[in-house]
Amino acid sequence: MLGLKLPTDPRWVNIVEKNIEEILTDHAYCEQKATSTAISLIVSFPEYTELVQEMIKLVKEEVSHFKMVHDKIIERGWVLGRDRKDDYVVQLITFFPKGGSRTTQLVHRLLYAALIEARSCERFKLLSEELEDKELADFYRSLMISEANHYTMFLNFARTYGDRNEVDKKWEDLLVYEAKIMKDLGNKETIHG
Repeated sequence: MLGLKLPTDPRWVNIVEKNIEEILTDHAYCEQKATSTAISLIVSFPEYTELVQEMIKLVKEEVSHFKMVHDKIIERGWVLGRDRKDDYVVQLITFFPKGGSRTTQLVHRLLYAALIEARSCERFKLLSEELEDKELADFYRSLMISEANHYTMFLNFARTYGDRNEVDKKWEDLLVYEAKIMKDLGNKETIHG
């Protein structure tokens, strides 16, 4: 369903299990960045009323996810660590050239967002199935559904605002590029790395 070209190696969960504190901190910041992305889309493209309405909902949902993850950190006696660079996103957003029309810029941002949500969904599914910590496995199962909905929402908006054939071609090319990035990742206790 997600269209990802390279699935995550299930051994990634073994890395995660050795440092749950790190994955929770990274996950919290992923939720914060998703909130920021939704706000940025509102600020950058206010004329797209339907998009703005959905992004308002998304801001509320993502910030609630941030709180849920933060609560998990607190429950375990930890504090939220510092944010760190997301190598996956840094590499991913270099795929499309800068510039172009406002519509092109919007479509590219929507496609990036869709892919980030798709990869998060895939990772959450893996955590829900493989984590020995059943409480966390259930937690990730509940979040997995939201990520899938976000992925389809962003992809559908890209197809709505851009030329469908062109958007589908860009999406396919981005998926291939993302698979190349993923070959060098999956060795850290981060949601995308």
